[in-house]
Amino acid sequence: MNEQPDAIRANAAAALRTARIRTLALTDCLDDAELQAQHSPLMSPLVWDLAHIGNQEELWLVRAAGGRPALRPDLDPLYDAFAHQRADRPALPLLPPEPARQYIRAVRDQALEVLDAARFDETGNPLLAGGFVFGMIAQHEQQHDETMLATHQLRLGPAVLKAPAPPPADTGRLPAEVLVPGGPFTMGTDTDPWALDNERPAHRVDVPAFWLDTVPVSNRAYQEFIADGGYGDPRWWSPDGWKHRQQAELTAPLFWQRDGSAWLRRRFGTVEPVPPDQPVLHVCWYEADAYARWAGRRLPTEAEWEKAARHDPDTGRSRRHPWGDADPTAEHANLGQRHLEPAPVGSYPAGAAPSGARQLTGDVWEWTSSDFLPYPDFAAFPYKEYSEVFFGTEYKVLRGGSFGVDPVACRGTFRNWDYPIRRQIFSGFRTARDADPSDTAPRGTAARDADREVS
Repeated sequence: MNEQPDAIRANAAAALRTARIRTLALTDCLDDAELQAQHSPLMSPLVWDLAHIGNQEELWLVRAAGGRPALRPDLDPLYDAFAHQRADRPALPLLPPEPARQYIRAVRDQALEVLDAARFDETGNPLLAGGFVFGMIAQHEQQHDETMLATHQLRLGPAVLKAPAPPPADTGRLPAEVLVPGGPFTMGTDTDPWALDNERPAHRVDVPAFWLDTVPVSNRAYQEFIADGGYGDPRWWSPDGWKHRQQAELTAPLFWQRDGSAWLRRRFGTVEPVPPDQPVLHVCWYEADAYARWAGRRLPTEAEWEKAARHDPDTGRSRRHPWGDADPTAEHANLGQRHLEPAPVGSYPAGAAPSGARQLTGDVWEWTSSDFLPYPDFAAFPYKEYSEVFFGTEYKVLRGGSFGVDPVACRGTFRNWDYPIRRQIFSGFRTARDADPSDTAPRGTAARDADREVS
């Protein structure tokens, strides 16, 4: 993907502008007290995220890429994400909301000047190659926008965010699962100029044939797990999962509550019935793993997920997105906080992968069975703290992106990760099973098959 300098400049400016519009929409809707409050010990005060976004932009666009003097070096220790745990950040001498807004405006003015003067053909500065550093900062801001959206979900009080409901799905008769043939495919990327270090390098992985759910597991299907006593039966839980389920007293997805025989959920300040046909949301890895065991299946590996999403068996190449290399549109996926909830399972047929699976991009982050580990020949760039310090068995990989993530931070190679106990994130899952050599037909062939439902 070798773009001309003017195109790189335009794309970078648009990505930075889109991110800032979302940042301000998530913060301007609340008063100063709400912005400075900590709505959950799991999350920072929103005003910390606001100034941290500006500080990262100053560090990398103004100083590193532009070679300009620091605007506010005194802020570096306050907004270093590794220096202070989230629960401790309210006690810091943080910028109040209006000074934080003034700071990020001043940083952006200088960052755009750096962008206007940047020479992307300079071989001596890898930060500028393909506009990488500008894409990295746009992605960083959008990732914090999704984090701030999660803070809004945890916040108690009246609703302040509004968005239209996603369109209804027209699923027809979908198979419950799709067969992904065995064989090698190219995982990761060497060609996407804005891909982050953990997505690199591209490498060949041989994946045996497997079956994958056509769509994410729905609320209706998950309620069957609950009704069958899934939360009370240790057979379905790993030892660590069962221990956590007991200690955390898990009985349903986060934000769900009983109303007689019905289930309600709280969504951005509004209590409403749980939509049966939407993907289940706000479940931790242990819950996803337990459901898969109960269903006689398993979570897909990260390599299986990416092969199902990207591999085109007709050409042998891996696509940037499930539908191809074109940027996402509203026809392909539920992204960009456009709807503030997942679309019904079976939506977005235009976004289907060659495997036939749908909604592999957008709606919910999907837990995989894989630990967050580096690819062969991984090299940290431009700093170890983005990926390298997180590699290990403590974290599980999520793929696909949620309704809360922007397209700039969502592609077929993008890797997300979190602790297996996390539920405040916009996480769901789909299940898989090994394929036998004689397999030709899925289990369940109708959209609402009594054996295994698609919706």
